[in-house]
Amino acid sequence: MQMKKIYMDHAATTQTSKEVVEAMQPYFLEKFGNASSLHSFGREAKDALENSREIIAKSIGAKPEEIIFTSGGTESDNMAIKEIAFINREKGNHIITSSIEHHAVSHTCEFLEKMGFKVTYLPVDQYGIVNPADVEKAITSKTILVTVMHANNEIGTIEPIAEIGKICKKHKIPFHTDAVQTFGKIPIDVNKMNIDLLSSSAHKLYGPKGVGFLYIRKGTKIGPLIHGGGHEFGLRSGTENIPGIVGFAKATELAVKNMNKESKNEIMLRDKLINEVLKIPNTRLNGHPKERLSGNAHFSFRGIEGESLIMHLDMQGIAASTGSACSTKSLKPSHVLTAIGLDAVTSHGSLRLTLGKDNTENDINHVVKAIKEIVENLRKISPFK
Repeated sequence: MQMKKIYMDHAATTQTSKEVVEAMQPYFLEKFGNASSLHSFGREAKDALENSREIIAKSIGAKPEEIIFTSGGTESDNMAIKEIAFINREKGNHIITSSIEHHAVSHTCEFLEKMGFKVTYLPVDQYGIVNPADVEKAITSKTILVTVMHANNEIGTIEPIAEIGKICKKHKIPFHTDAVQTFGKIPIDVNKMNIDLLSSSAHKLYGPKGVGFLYIRKGTKIGPLIHGGGHEFGLRSGTENIPGIVGFAKATELAVKNMNKESKNEIMLRDKLINEVLKIPNTRLNGHPKERLSGNAHFSFRGIEGESLIMHLDMQGIAASTGSACSTKSLKPSHVLTAIGLDAVTSHGSLRLTLGKDNTENDINHVVKAIKEIVENLRKISPFK
């Protein structure tokens, strides 16, 4: 009998949906032109590029010319932060961010510090929330950028970015948000939320890997990270990934259409999962109990190691994570869990379960049963007392 496989690591990546693959396929086989070419193949690719740009722009209340296609969230974060910093260097050298950002943001800020920029890493509360008042207090005459993520990739906490954006607008400082975990999952309106730059990636919402976008509000002063032939309004050179971009647009259409239905189902399953897992002694939920992503449940189990738990779950066909997929091989405690006040031992006993549109109540029951058994067995042999 084949083992039942359950995927609960959707924050790391998602399967590419059949509708997305079908939309992409012609652009590999028949409509394979370069969007910069003048012949019919090129014009066909160009039309697909601009149609995709319109679909994605509309989904966040932006103009099509404000969408720059990239290779994914990491490139988009790097472009936004580095290029705002470099082009505004004469005005100032101060950047404000949070202490729980994805490494695509935090490591970029650390790189800029080595180049003479000053970075303020704002603290968060026990749930991982950035206080907008702290943002305002940190602003100086040298501040050139504020970058705070929309929702945390590990603990799922959703940040008050509309309030932060309002503060940035008042002080005329560009505001960037990493929305890799939220785009297509919760409503975003860049105008109502006063967002000037926004990063996203297709593979988090059932689109293909290797494609993302950076929204840049018209009038925001920024230069290219990648130089070359002047593609993407001169801001991101390189032949456009038309199949990937078409797939991203299709994934966006489906995400917007199904957002309410999928979110309600994920919240119902997530809450059932949280309620059951918290019945295990010496277990805590990390992140905000309510202001969190619909599919995110992040726990810490005292007295065990998260890596062991992940391996035992995998042996039972359950895919999960200890935290960010980009840093799971690191032996250091998660910077996110440290920032919310967890000690090293508790941090190492963490588990992230992130649900998707195909998970069921039976999956939850199966996973809960497995976690309870594994945690009990691991605690029996644990050196942590």
